[in-house]
Amino acid sequence: MHRRFRTSLATATVAALTGGLLAATAGTAAADGARPTADFNNDGYRDIAVSAPNAYVDGKEAAGQVLVLYGSPDGLIRTSKRAVISQNSSGVPGAAETGDQFGYDTTVADFNNDGYTDLAVGAPGEKVDNDVDGGTVQIIWGSPSGLSGGTTVPDPAVSSHDRFGRSLDAADYNGDDKADLAIGSSSATVRVYRGGFGKTKGQTGGVYSVRPSIVSGGVGGPLSLHSGDVNGDDIADLVVDGFEDDSAEGWNANYYLPGSPSGLTKTGEEKLPAGVITDIGDVNSDGFGDIVIGMEFDADVPGSSPGGKVNIINGSASGPVGRPLTITQDTPGVPGGSETGDAFGAELDLGDVNGDGHLDLAVGAPGESLGGEEATGAVVVLYGAADGSGITGAGSQFIDQSTEGVPGSNETGDFFGSDVHLADMNGDDRADLTIGVAGENGGNGGVVTMQSDSARIRLSAGVSFSPTLVGISTSGTPRLGINFAG
Repeated sequence: MHRRFRTSLATATVAALTGGLLAATAGTAAADGARPTADFNNDGYRDIAVSAPNAYVDGKEAAGQVLVLYGSPDGLIRTSKRAVISQNSSGVPGAAETGDQFGYDTTVADFNNDGYTDLAVGAPGEKVDNDVDGGTVQIIWGSPSGLSGGTTVPDPAVSSHDRFGRSLDAADYNGDDKADLAIGSSSATVRVYRGGFGKTKGQTGGVYSVRPSIVSGGVGGPLSLHSGDVNGDDIADLVVDGFEDDSAEGWNANYYLPGSPSGLTKTGEEKLPAGVITDIGDVNSDGFGDIVIGMEFDADVPGSSPGGKVNIINGSASGPVGRPLTITQDTPGVPGGSETGDAFGAELDLGDVNGDGHLDLAVGAPGESLGGEEATGAVVVLYGAADGSGITGAGSQFIDQSTEGVPGSNETGDFFGSDVHLADMNGDDRADLTIGVAGENGGNGGVVTMQSDSARIRLSAGVSFSPTLVGISTSGTPRLGINFAG
């Protein structure tokens, strides 16, 4: 079986410890795939939550923290407002404990409909009563001053799984204009909480379950959840990644589950190509969300190819249709070349960098080796065609830490591109690029941000955030930048 790149990094510390491994700000459908976006303080500028799930907190290894970077007229700069949140933060339930991995996965939405985006945070290593690694999910509430306080989301089946909160997604899956929350665990069952959340513990609009065709237990259960409107009915659909249960090999696969007035359903479930990280957005301007899947695997998994690739599957009124469009580093116009271990497609995100109304795509290749440095990492930005026909290799950008204007330098194991995020952080209606560097300085991690220059990503004025700068301990391997939400 093949695990996601992000999962392998994030679990490394906990494995040693335990022996185991809608929104306040609604972006355009073209730019954001009809998903919630983040404005935690409702000041009109996008914000981003950055995970450091292996961070020490008050001496507790891998307790986990989340760095919140607030957007501003100047974008994400070192003097911008920021905060670090853990389970030891005022008002956040519980306490920071060894192996909790608070921030392992995160998602955003305005869960209580007060005009401020909230942040759902998974801590899948949390010990719940006597259930080791039972896991928990907390909603940290938005407010005029930003994120503060929190409420625990109740687990309706504590004894039936471990690692509750390992995967999260928020969207409106039933079309009632309220944000729902989907939660994965070691079980194949996805728990879906209907909108109607409140700050009182246990206050939700109810909970139901849906089980895609994946296996449970061990490394089973959903590895990733991602939503968007694929069939154009204004109700969010969900793509669930996991290990298939319909073959002896148990390869990685994705499953499309349509939303409906009654919520997510297996009726219309469709099996899609492998690849843990997905995004959904209308890349060909036909009014339907297209599913973009990063297949980082070099071999073995059906459909894989050395170096990794990206598959784009068109949406339609009946859901995903047709053969995927495949992009690799050997595609004409795409910089670099496909080499074993590149992990091209290990991370990806859609956004409109140049403001032309057509989606562009950032692709992380955190395994890319350059200048004799192994797995230093790189990011490729692919641009949507001017005629709206989709993503192409024309005019692509290749960005690494040897690129002039990008902070840092190429070093073995940096994993530059461990996550990528395209969103307008300064209010100019053009997506800026945020990059995770989860292996920086021996696993301390870091974040690099670059703004759009209205046509492309401007490389001359990159800004970096290190754990030391933002107040996260560098003990162990905090892995700052391994996961983004916003």
